[in-house]
Amino acid sequence: MKSSIILDIFDENGASLGKKRFYTTHSKQQNLNQWLKNFIDTNNKELCAICCIGTDFQHNNFCNINFWDSIKGVGNAKGISKFKITPNNLIPTSIYFSVRHCIKATWINDRDQFLAPNKKWEKDEEFQNDCLIFMLFHGQNRITAKEGINHFIPFSEKDLNAGEAFESHFMLEFIQGKIKLDSTCHTDSTPCHTDSTLCHTERSEVSHTKSKRDFSFATQIQNDNTHTCKNDKTKSKLLQQSLFNDEQDFIPTKPLEFGDEAKEVLQVGKELFKHYHGQAKDSKDYNANAALYDIKAHFQGFNDKGKMNPPQKADDEAYKEKLGILNYALKNLAKKIEVKVYKYGFLLP
Repeated sequence: MKSSIILDIFDENGASLGKKRFYTTHSKQQNLNQWLKNFIDTNNKELCAICCIGTDFQHNNFCNINFWDSIKGVGNAKGISKFKITPNNLIPTSIYFSVRHCIKATWINDRDQFLAPNKKWEKDEEFQNDCLIFMLFHGQNRITAKEGINHFIPFSEKDLNAGEAFESHFMLEFIQGKIKLDSTCHTDSTPCHTDSTLCHTERSEVSHTKSKRDFSFATQIQNDNTHTCKNDKTKSKLLQQSLFNDEQDFIPTKPLEFGDEAKEVLQVGKELFKHYHGQAKDSKDYNANAALYDIKAHFQGFNDKGKMNPPQKADDEAYKEKLGILNYALKNLAKKIEVKVYKYGFLLP
């Protein structure tokens, strides 16, 4: 029996849409959800969570990041439906999110299965960083500061001319490589009074002379915690294994480097956030910790059924323009990530 067949595809009018390969045998390869379970982290503070129902395109609308209690489903179960995001698994989680959302779901790819990747992604720093930025500014980032602390602001107060100090500087410090390894979720409310490239936060005391990136999961840094989880086979296994080497962690100890597409998303995203702070700073519902979702809600509002209005309903023309520019930049970044999705085996060609 053939492992795959190639069929001609036509639209409802009989016009050819090309060809599509269908795989006819059940693959023994793990799916993407099984791969994500390798990064379960119960040792570190939860930042938020991701809903990960299903392993195909038809379920992608369910895949979003939000606070744990705002996502329906059973966490870390066999049919994993939601997953806690911590500093240690932020990178693989952002990869998971981006792989599922960088390609538009259609009736043609509706049942295509997302699979556990090969090992090549582990050494691709730019791919990892691209995925982080893509997740932060994607519409399925549904974090709202009204429900919890927003740890995902990648800018400083000065960058945005914010009227108040942020409750958390985690994402800015993560991107700058300034998260303390002995306190991986640095979320104090001390304002960052400098530009985002110059925020004076204590750097991790880790040598920068290593030739490899200071990234991995479950490291020697956490060995002091190993005795607390001897009865937890999954956790123990993760603490003893490293994806890259025994001295590395998924917490960066140097600033992340971004490609042109990700830099563009960051820049236009900053302009959108800055516009919100400039327009809403003096309003009664102003929230300095506003997430992307909050900014959209502020300008677009909600209908009588509680659903957010489309951008076209917004009265602020500058907002609509800046949001359109951001979405365009996101599409360019998505195209770049899509190439790696097939290269690293997240999807079969």
